[in-house]
Amino acid sequence: MTVLTSSRSVTPSAPLADARFFRPPRPAGHVPRPRLCERLADGLEGRLLMLSAPAGFGKSSLAIEFCESLPHGWHSLWLSLSRRDSDPGRFLERLLDGLRQFYPGLGDEAMGHLKMRQRHQPFAFEQWLDGLLDEVAERFDANQPLLLVLDDYHLAQNAVLDRCLQFLLNHLPDGWVLLVTSRQRPDWHLARLRLSRHLLELNEQDLRLTEDECLALLSSQGARLEGEELEGLLQRSEGWVAGLRLWLLSGQDAPAGTGTGQVARGDESLIREYLLEEVIERQPPEVQAFLFETARFERFCAELCDAVRESHDSAAILRHLQAHQMFLVPLDEQGQWFRYHHLFSDLLRTRGTTSLAPSGMHLRACRWFSARGLLDEAVEQALRAGQPDVAASLVQNLSEEQLLANQNIAMLLRWKMDLPDSLLSSTPRLIVLYSLALGLACQLDAAEELAGNLARFLPAPDAAQQRSLLVQWQAISGLIARGRGDIERAEHFCTEALTALSPENYGQRHLCLSLLGNLALVRGDLWRARGLNRDALEMAQRGANPLFESLVHYDRARVLQARGETLRAQAEVQQGLECLRGVDVPRACVARARLMLYQGFLLCMRMQNQAARVSLQAGIAEARACRDISLLIGHCALAALEGREGRFAAAFAQLAEAERLMHIWDVPPVYYLAMITLSKCELWLAQGQLELAEAWLPRLAETYAGEGAAAAPEFHPLLPLCIEQQSAALARAQGKAAEAEARLRALLEKAEGQGIMHVALGARLQLVSLLRAGREREAAALLERALESLESGSLLPYRELLEQHPQWLREQLATHSPDNVRELLELLPGADVVMPVDAGAAEALSSRELAVLQLIAQGCSNQEISDRLFISLHTVKSHARHINSKLGVERRTQAVARAKALGLLR
Repeated sequence: MTVLTSSRSVTPSAPLADARFFRPPRPAGHVPRPRLCERLADGLEGRLLMLSAPAGFGKSSLAIEFCESLPHGWHSLWLSLSRRDSDPGRFLERLLDGLRQFYPGLGDEAMGHLKMRQRHQPFAFEQWLDGLLDEVAERFDANQPLLLVLDDYHLAQNAVLDRCLQFLLNHLPDGWVLLVTSRQRPDWHLARLRLSRHLLELNEQDLRLTEDECLALLSSQGARLEGEELEGLLQRSEGWVAGLRLWLLSGQDAPAGTGTGQVARGDESLIREYLLEEVIERQPPEVQAFLFETARFERFCAELCDAVRESHDSAAILRHLQAHQMFLVPLDEQGQWFRYHHLFSDLLRTRGTTSLAPSGMHLRACRWFSARGLLDEAVEQALRAGQPDVAASLVQNLSEEQLLANQNIAMLLRWKMDLPDSLLSSTPRLIVLYSLALGLACQLDAAEELAGNLARFLPAPDAAQQRSLLVQWQAISGLIARGRGDIERAEHFCTEALTALSPENYGQRHLCLSLLGNLALVRGDLWRARGLNRDALEMAQRGANPLFESLVHYDRARVLQARGETLRAQAEVQQGLECLRGVDVPRACVARARLMLYQGFLLCMRMQNQAARVSLQAGIAEARACRDISLLIGHCALAALEGREGRFAAAFAQLAEAERLMHIWDVPPVYYLAMITLSKCELWLAQGQLELAEAWLPRLAETYAGEGAAAAPEFHPLLPLCIEQQSAALARAQGKAAEAEARLRALLEKAEGQGIMHVALGARLQLVSLLRAGREREAAALLERALESLESGSLLPYRELLEQHPQWLREQLATHSPDNVRELLELLPGADVVMPVDAGAAEALSSRELAVLQLIAQGCSNQEISDRLFISLHTVKSHARHINSKLGVERRTQAVARAKALGLLR
C-alpha cells in the first residue's frame, strides 16, 4: 500500500454537528436477519426489547436493520451512549433534546430546570420524568408510535441511571417501546414485564449467526473456503459476527484458511490480540500512528486531527479507514465527524504507542476547540492535558462584567461540576468569579467559603494588587450579607468597595450600586435609592453596556412603583427592553427575564390581567432558564391573579411551584419564605380562611416589624408595610373596625412619610371602603385625595370599590371631569367601553398563543418570538396560524387589530 499523503488543501470541516441522534447506516456487507426482525416486531406490542450479548454479536447492526424495517407510522429515536451519559442529568438532557424532534417545544421548563442542577445536590429524577411524561401524554399521537433506542447502554450504566430508566420503563407512555443494546443486562426489575409479556429479550444464543447466515457473510465478502476449513471456521467462530468479520478483514491478502485460530471463542483478550496483530499491524506506519494518536478523542474530524497531529493528511487517512472498514463509526450525515468502535478504541488507548506526547495533543485540541468558541470541550481537553492553569485561563475568559450583566449563573455552575475544587481556588480571579456566581445563585455558605481563599494570596506582590483583592472581597461580602438580610454589613462592605473600585470596573460597581439601591428601598429612603440608580445608569451608559443599562432601568422601575408612579415605571421597563433590542444577548437573559416579570406585575397594577399573564409567563420561563430567583415575582403575581378570579387551587399551585424550585435550587428560606407566606395570607383572606391568616400574619409581623426586625428580602423590599396592610384587612374581615382603622391610619402616615405612595394609596382606599358606611363624608374626602394620584396609573387599589361599591363610586366620580377619571369609569360594571364581542374567541386562545400574540403586537419577528419563548420556529408559525384562524383573519396586522377590538390586547 502506498503511503498516504495529500498535496491538496483540506477543506475545513463543518461546525461541530449534533451527532447525538444519528443512527449509523448498516455496515458494509451486513447480512440481513429477517427472522430476528420479525421476533422484534412481535415485541412492539410490549414495552421493552432487549438485545443483550458480548461484544461483536451484531446487536447494534440488528437494531439498525430493525429500525429501517419498522411498520408504517412508527418513528425511531436513536441514542448512541457513551461513558459521559452515565450522569442521569446529561442522559435526560439528551433524551429531551431528541424527543423535541417529534414534539417541538416539549419540556421547555423541564429543560431549563435540568440545566440548573448541580451534581452535589439531590435531583428528583422521578418527579422530573413524571412531569415530562405527562406533557408527552397530552401531545401523543396514537398514529405515530415511537421506538426509543439506547445503543451500548453498558457504557453509561450505573445504579442511579438504572433507577432512572426503571422509572421511565414503568411509566412508559402508550405507543412507546424501548429497545436497549448492551453487553450486560441492566439492573432492572424485569420479572413483571416478562410475566405480562411486555419484554422480548434476545441474548447471545439468539444473536449467533446461523450456518446459512455465516455462509452468506463469507460469500458476500468473496471468501473461498471449503471442506474442513469452512467447517472449522464455522465451528470455532460459534456464530460470532465480529470474529468472522475480523477474519475476513485480516485474511483478504492472506492464503485461505489462515488467521482463524484466534477468533474461535470471542474472548475479549483474544479479540484484542487479534486486532493488534492481524488488523492494526497490517496497516501502513502512518495509518497506525494516526490510529494511536486519535484514539484518545471521543469524536474527531479531519481538521481537529490535523491540528492535534500537526499534519495535513488526516482527511486522506480517514478516507482510507472508511474504505477499509477500520471500525470507524460516522457521527453525522455529512461524514465529517467520527468515532472508533468502542472495543477498537479501548485497544488503541491501552496498547498503542506514539511519538506525540498525550499532554501536548490534548493541549492542541484545547486550542482548537477554544478557537471555535467550544469552551466546554476546550476546558475538558485542558484538564486531560494536566494543565489546570490553561483550564483556569479559559474559564477566566468570562469577565466579571459578562457574569454580572448576563448573570449566566447556570453556565458557570455547570462548568463547576467538571472542574476540581482545587482548580476553583487556584487563582484569585477564579475565586472571585465563582464566589460571585455562587452568591448570585443564593448559595451563600459556599460563596463565603470560597471567597475566604482569597486570604491565601495575601500579602499581594504590590499595593495595587493588595487593594484590588481587598475591594473584590468586600463586594462579594456585601452580596453575601445582603442575601442573609444583614443590612448594616451589606451597606458597609458595598460602600467601602465603591470608594476603592476603579471606574473601569463596571461589573462590581454595578453590583454594589444595585445592592445599595435595594437596601435604600428597604429602609424607605427613596431619594437615596433614586440617586444610586442615577449613578448606575450614568456608569452603564458611559461604558456602553446595554445589559447593565437594562438592569438599571429595572431597578429604577421598582423605585418609581414604590412612589406610586406606575405609568412611569412601565416606561422605564420599556426603555430597559428597548436596550436589549438588536443586541447580541444570551438566549436566556436575566435582564430580559426581570423586565418581563416586572412588566407583568405593573400590568397587574393597571388591571390588564390578560396581558399581565402573558408577560409573567414569558418572564418565568426565561428566569428558570438562567436560574434567577426573580421568578418569585412572577409566581406570586400569577397566584394573586388566579385568586382574584376565584381559581384558588391554581393560585396555590403557583406558590407551590415557586417553593419547589427554591428547594431544588438550594435557596435559603430567607430569600423566599416570607414572600410566599404573605401571598398565601392574601389568598386565605380572599377565601375567608381567617384562622390561617390569623396564625401567620402575626408571625410575619414579629419577624419583619418587631424588635430586631429582619431585613425585607431582595425581591419584596416593601414586605413589612405589606404585612401591615394585610393585617388591617384581617382585622376588617374579623369585624374589628376600630383596630383596622387604627392600623390603616398608622400605615398611611408611615408610608406617606417615606414617600412610598404605592402603599399609601392602598391604605387610603382600604379606609374609604371601611368608612363608606356610616362616615361617608370622611370616605368621600379620602377618595378625593386618592384620585389626585389617579394619573400615575395605579388602578388595582380601587378594585374593592369597583367590585363591591360600584354605584357609590360612580356617584363620587360624577363630580369629576370624565377625562380625568376615564380609566376608572371604563372599569365600572356596565360602562360604555370596548368589551370582547366574542368571548369564545378570547377563551379559545391558549396561554401560549396569547404570549405569541403579545410579541406579535410588539413587532417581533417569528425568530425573535422563538428566542423569547424558547420554542421552535415551526411552533411559532403553527401558533400564528391558529391565532389567525381563531380570530378569523389572514395577516399579523389584522390579528393584532382584531385582538385589540376583542379586549385581548391594549
